[in-house]
Amino acid sequence: MERKLAVILAADVAGYSRLVAANEEGVLEQLRTYGSIIADLVGEHGGRIFASAGDSVVAEFQSAVQGARAAVAIQRILRRRNADLAPDRRMEFRIGLHLGDVVVEGTNLLGDGVNVAARLQEVAQPGGICVSGALRDQIEGKLDSPMVRLGDRKLKNIPRPVAVFGLDWRPEDSAEAAVLGGPLTLPDKPSIAVLPFVNMSGDPEQEYFADGLTEDIITALSLYRWFFVVARNSSFAYKGRAIDAKQIGRELGVRYIVEGSVRKAGTRLRVSGQLVETNTGVHLWAQRYDREIADIFAIQDELAQSIVGAIEPEILIGESRRALSCGTDNLDAYECHMRGTWLHNAQDTAEHFKEAIAWHRRAIALDPDFGRAHMMLARALYAQCFHGFSAAVDRDGAELRAAAERAVALDDRDPYSHYAMCLAHFVGQRAHAAVAEAQRAVDLNPNLALAHLGLGWARIYTGQCAEALDSLHTALRLSPHDPLTYLFLDRLALAHYHLANYDEALRSSERGVSLRRGYFNRVVLLAILGQLGRSQEARALIPDIMANVTTNLAHYWRMLTPYAEPAQYEHFLDGLHKAGLAVVR
Repeated sequence: MERKLAVILAADVAGYSRLVAANEEGVLEQLRTYGSIIADLVGEHGGRIFASAGDSVVAEFQSAVQGARAAVAIQRILRRRNADLAPDRRMEFRIGLHLGDVVVEGTNLLGDGVNVAARLQEVAQPGGICVSGALRDQIEGKLDSPMVRLGDRKLKNIPRPVAVFGLDWRPEDSAEAAVLGGPLTLPDKPSIAVLPFVNMSGDPEQEYFADGLTEDIITALSLYRWFFVVARNSSFAYKGRAIDAKQIGRELGVRYIVEGSVRKAGTRLRVSGQLVETNTGVHLWAQRYDREIADIFAIQDELAQSIVGAIEPEILIGESRRALSCGTDNLDAYECHMRGTWLHNAQDTAEHFKEAIAWHRRAIALDPDFGRAHMMLARALYAQCFHGFSAAVDRDGAELRAAAERAVALDDRDPYSHYAMCLAHFVGQRAHAAVAEAQRAVDLNPNLALAHLGLGWARIYTGQCAEALDSLHTALRLSPHDPLTYLFLDRLALAHYHLANYDEALRSSERGVSLRRGYFNRVVLLAILGQLGRSQEARALIPDIMANVTTNLAHYWRMLTPYAEPAQYEHFLDGLHKAGLAVVR
């Protein structure tokens, strides 16, 4: 017999028979979705599933730390997804982890090591993780999740008592201080911000290239789920500003920053980067790359790996790297995409969006299979509609849906494409489908602030307003200095409104309106004032709100209010009626 030492993870669904009896088809579909999530996370952490039957999964890992991390990631993601389900439909897994000797039989593993993991799973609580003493010895001090001794247990068909520990995986803190304007505490994982790389080309026209390179490095780092990576919009708030590392660390709530420069001349590219610890100002790592322009994607990937390796080498060793995929070999198409993205992020004016859309269409013409160009075209079209710049909302809505669908079809593992699909579902009045796409985006990249925004936004329209607050708080913490903060706050205000927390809603709404006086965030303010009985104050605001309203107001309104629950929509209209605003339905 071939034997080896292995980390075994065993999982099953608590109360599975009861769930199937109540709703067989729905439960089986949900199990397929959750099973796919578990398989992705097992693979991402360097493991493999070697057995599955019904509701059970058994996986092998070479690293005890990565096995435990995978178990924590599974429970966190499933908890987030269960939040959108009625309590009697929630599917909670029990997980057992053990380090032991196993027998190898082809691709299967057998023996005592597997049996102990299965028995540990049986004593775990729904949504819980139980680990053996043998595994606990290997992960002690290497995870942020504490462990609680549950005593020596006599497990079924195991001849000896087994020391059992509960792994307290605790949901990630959404850091509500970001909403309240207080100091930001450091997350319980390595936290990092990538500052905009400086354009050293001497040509302002190359600014888009430096910004695009920075954004791609942020995306590559954010795919490591055990890092906390500040969103692009907040780190770009420091563009062109001379601020020391310690101050940036305090303002963004991060332990590390990355800074660098890029020089593009003809077909040659020089990129330099350095990693700085914010509390000491010490440079931990620096590297320079002199390459051909065609090597830009390799440079991005190497930079991300070097940064991760300098902070936490074990992540590179154990957690499978998801290399950033450009999605095209056509550098002209890639440059058009970067120009369009730069214009999209530069300012939210009608002309900027019009130009961005043209650049993305040009990129698609050069490479019709360039998924990221389709994704950004969808986002730019949505932004054009959202800000009231579209001359034909229905036409642009149809094009953005087609672009988002094409982006997802070309790369189902791109979180930005699923976020774009979430936006397309808003336009199509499909709030529940928007939740599903936003959930998928967060699954793929838990550092994507836009995905958390989309999830919170969609949850409001499906009636899950308490859960929406968690998502929106997370978005704010990931991007505490975002130009879209007014939008984050407006959605917070709307969630509090539907929870009848009108005073809290007013605080968030007034902060949002002070940042940007947009049409819909002021409409939300009117509804809140109406419910608070301050109709005279609300009526005084209406003429200014309606002064520059889009000519496509009826179509625009439908796009902004995709409520799945009629009673909730009526609650919103009730506030507006009390405020004195006539709504075009």
